[in-house]
Amino acid sequence: MEYKDYISKVEFDEEAGIFHGEVINTRDVITFQGKSVNELWKAMKESIDDYLDFCKVRNEEPDKPFSGKFTVRIDPELHRKIFQQARLANKSLNSLVKEVLESLAHRESAN
Repeated sequence: MEYKDYISKVEFDEEAGIFHGEVINTRDVITFQGKSVNELWKAMKESIDDYLDFCKVRNEEPDKPFSGKFTVRIDPELHRKIFQQARLANKSLNSLVKEVLESLAHRESAN
């Protein structure tokens, strides 16, 4: 489920007979629940809007969905080997890593 660029993951609790969701592409905690799909959509939108309003009242910037930049710490020898593979493929290190991560993400979303 997606609303205002915030993406949610939803699960169903059989015992309670309720759907519960959480926004997954922000570091802040935004949750919601509902007994039907319509209730769930409404609750998700209200939770995100409430979060954005709360940030505005506190004069704080809401945590936006991820920027696309992150730092990865790896063993220097692995770094060297990956750099060499990128050069052999006539690619930048960033391009090679991006391709590998895209492949992984597409494989995961197909499951």
